[in-house]
Amino acid sequence: MDSITQYLELPVSNPTGVFSIVLAIILFAPILFSKIRIPHIVGLIISGVIIGENGLGILERDDSFRLFGQVGIYYIMFLAGLEMDLAGMKESRKPGGIFGAMTALIPFATGYFTGLYILQYSHLAALLLACIFASHTLVAYPIVSRYQLNRQKSVMVSVVATMIALIFALITLALIAASFKGEDIGWKFWLWIFAKFAFLIAFVTLVMPRVIRFFFKKVSEPILHFIFVLAMIYVAATVADIAGFEGILGAFFAGLVFNRYIPHNGPLMNRVEFVGNAIFIPFFLIGVGMLVNVRPIFTNKAVIGVVAVIVLASTLSKYVAAWLSRRMLKLSKASGLMMFGLSEAHAAGALAMVMVGTTLVYPDGTPLMSNDVLDGVVAMILFSCLIGSIATEKAARQLKTENIDNLHNERPKNDDEKILVTINNEDSIKWLVGTALLMRNEKLKRGIICLNVVNDNDESKKKMMEGKAYLEAAKKLCSAANLPVQTQLRLGVNFANATIHAFRENDASEVIMGLHTRRADDTSFLGLFGKALIGGLMRQITIVKYTVKDFNNIRQIVVAVPENAEHEAGFYRWLERICRMSQCLKCQLAFHATEKTCNIIMNYVKAYYSKLTVDYEEFDMRDGLDQLKDEVNPDHLLVIVMARQGTASHQASFRKLQEPIEKFFSKNSLMIIVPDQQGDTDNNQVTFTDPHSQDDYVVPGITQWMSKFQTRTI
Repeated sequence: MDSITQYLELPVSNPTGVFSIVLAIILFAPILFSKIRIPHIVGLIISGVIIGENGLGILERDDSFRLFGQVGIYYIMFLAGLEMDLAGMKESRKPGGIFGAMTALIPFATGYFTGLYILQYSHLAALLLACIFASHTLVAYPIVSRYQLNRQKSVMVSVVATMIALIFALITLALIAASFKGEDIGWKFWLWIFAKFAFLIAFVTLVMPRVIRFFFKKVSEPILHFIFVLAMIYVAATVADIAGFEGILGAFFAGLVFNRYIPHNGPLMNRVEFVGNAIFIPFFLIGVGMLVNVRPIFTNKAVIGVVAVIVLASTLSKYVAAWLSRRMLKLSKASGLMMFGLSEAHAAGALAMVMVGTTLVYPDGTPLMSNDVLDGVVAMILFSCLIGSIATEKAARQLKTENIDNLHNERPKNDDEKILVTINNEDSIKWLVGTALLMRNEKLKRGIICLNVVNDNDESKKKMMEGKAYLEAAKKLCSAANLPVQTQLRLGVNFANATIHAFRENDASEVIMGLHTRRADDTSFLGLFGKALIGGLMRQITIVKYTVKDFNNIRQIVVAVPENAEHEAGFYRWLERICRMSQCLKCQLAFHATEKTCNIIMNYVKAYYSKLTVDYEEFDMRDGLDQLKDEVNPDHLLVIVMARQGTASHQASFRKLQEPIEKFFSKNSLMIIVPDQQGDTDNNQVTFTDPHSQDDYVVPGITQWMSKFQTRTI
């Protein structure tokens, strides 16, 4: 009975129970909050508020949360340094210095006058509040990684500015502490500050590179490489602490040093990011939420006033700093919003500073920072993280669309084409291999990979025999077309994972697969395998179903293109494949897209496929596919260009494709293309802000319930 009560008593103290609850939150919070369009980072912070001792009291913020939380914030700063473009960073020093000065001095002045004249604090207390306003933490940086904007100018400027603002705030904090204790702030004080900073820089620039080179030269074990990286992060953070600076500064410097030694597309980078994004960073965000005490806000009028003033003043000052810096640096509005989003969040630095304020006590026993201020600063941390994450998410989407000219300014000269065809039944072999033949670039003289995955269970031997027969049939088709082919038969308990592993091992560029055959009890139009593959693989996936007797019966290819499709990294890849099909089949093409997208497609087709017969019709997919019901005939191939959730061209209508397809196009040949999200680099990394790769199929019952709930409440 005691074993049961230890799980029922609140707060839960059993280590197994605590870890189980945290993992459940990390797993389900992003899924549930994405349904109401709340960023994953925000969802975990809110979850921490709910389960914390100041909320429902389910968990207590014990030493484990402090430990993992510290690890998480160090990880964020380390990744910020690790993923930076060092060459671009040199160019960003001056604009970063400008923004750093603005985002430190403007909030500092705002915090000082707010504390002194509005909140009626003492001179030193107002200065401490000003330090808290001046500093910020890159809590929203994982969102930048998700959108692959790490090397975007406004991001690098913001990272440089973060270090400047943090150093400024920490030095000012040291001055406040020394002044409060009555120490002499003369040349010896400044010399000591300079010596400690020089010690930190010397360790980072002289000692760490030598240790890293020696270790990587002598040790080849991959697991030890990861442990070494992890150890060096916290060695650098410890050295920074010893030098009197925050550990996050040391972690960031460690990231800059490792930037040269860890390949960005290598397995070590994947391990480093995976562990941090899966465990450490979520722990940190949940811990931040658990700090927040919302009860005084509803019960104490004094606290309400303090919280409102602090949150409003800090947010406004950071926004003004970002706006002025954006104008001075002549950057776009989206870049300015990105700078604000990354510089808005207060977390580790603010917590450290307010804790210093509570430890500095006047002779009469009164602390420099009262409990009201502590509640106000913690509330500011919550709201700043929420506002910063939402602003960064919005800015990232806008910047993704702004970069189209830089991403796709010409036709790729070196195609990395290597097509993987998944064959799971006999009837689809002809159509899948045929689609690969129509889409391939004959000039490259490359073959295709045919893959059959067998479920590893009691019937695996029988299924393996069938799979071998399927692959032999595919071989014969390829031989008849003089097409080189490589066949693979795999055992696996998860079809999607086995396919992804084969994709990476063969360095494939795209996948062609058959459309899932729906049964009466199926809840997914694409099937579990299709959805899992789309969520776990960021390369182009082509899903086909043909109703004609032969490819030559196709008279026209009708392509439905969503708004902003041109902003996807794989836009020209799928466009090239469709044009090749039309050229091989000698059939007409009809693109249905927005006016802007049609113009971009038209320019491409005129430049490289001028002999094709192509029509262009203005079309908005958000209004529904039923607009095309009179345009698509039985001998037409309907191509629907989709997009993964969270990408530039994703639309809510994608979730409801099943109804119009089954109602209006069930007798038509169909092709669904999910564009490449990585361009020419296969960098399929699971990030915290998208930890489940939008796999809402994992819990279909929950997602259905959430969808119904949304429908009822809207």
